[in-house]
Amino acid sequence: MMKTTLLRACLAFGLCLSLSVVNAQQAFSFVALGDLPYGSPEKAFGPYRALIDRINQVGPDFSIHVGDFKSGSTRCSDEEFANQREHFQRFKGALVYTPGDNEWTDCHRANNGAYDPLERLAALRQGFFKPGQSLGSQPLRVQSQAQRMPAFAAYVENLRWQHQGVQFNTVHIVGSNNNFEPRDAAASREFYERDGANIAWIQSAFAEAAAQNPSLIVFAFQADVFDSKSIYEDFPGWSGFRKSVGETLLPLAQRWGKPVLVIHGDSHQFKLDQPFSLNRQPLSNITRLIVPGASDVRAVKVTVQPGAALAFELISTAP
Repeated sequence: MMKTTLLRACLAFGLCLSLSVVNAQQAFSFVALGDLPYGSPEKAFGPYRALIDRINQVGPDFSIHVGDFKSGSTRCSDEEFANQREHFQRFKGALVYTPGDNEWTDCHRANNGAYDPLERLAALRQGFFKPGQSLGSQPLRVQSQAQRMPAFAAYVENLRWQHQGVQFNTVHIVGSNNNFEPRDAAASREFYERDGANIAWIQSAFAEAAAQNPSLIVFAFQADVFDSKSIYEDFPGWSGFRKSVGETLLPLAQRWGKPVLVIHGDSHQFKLDQPFSLNRQPLSNITRLIVPGASDVRAVKVTVQPGAALAFELISTAP
């Protein structure tokens, strides 16, 4: 029997799950998921497809997959990519996807097939992104950075769309320290170019928000950006997230002042919190949602309610 657990009110340590969202035209919901499916087709595909079936029953306006559509120990083959593209098309509604590190940055590993990460990134861009629309059986109209900013024509994966007074953005920020590896010249060059594109995309999101005044801005990406933190800094000099998140997203969100929701995966454990700070001051307008993943085959339904709050509901296929 399918079960859902409604998560409302406040966390045990006192953090309220709700955000004031006053300008949405009407209530709507979307589903966030990621780090799925993990494992062999024999073990992982059945539960994942059951979760997709459950999401289809729930009927959100759209779903967002925040990357890692395979585990870090499975092959980055064309066959695997085709299987996951087919999974995305099983969604009856729209499915928006942003890449994770397991799909390309880590594909050089022997147990991944010893692929060239940049070749796999090119394959992702070609196979999973179509100008002007998302994936899923009923695609959503979206705009990519490639369309909006000719200087960043390669970045078809950075997407933006508006829905019921809310601005949504995907940003290609991935685990494994965002592919920031100074000892590898090709990886380092890729990182700096993509980091520049991500910074420009985040800046344009807030510039557009200033003109259009959405009630909420949502950013979705794969990485847990605190993985590279030190005991002194959230974003030290070696962090691949320092400029895009620490020096761009956070100060712009602080200046914006209105609610911002950051959705990511990578850590595999469901969490709702407000961990971001700037100059040692907490940023109370930014809420973070970490989606479940890996062995925890669940998704999160987010309901945006006009004049009220964001409600978060775990969706599971477990009996």
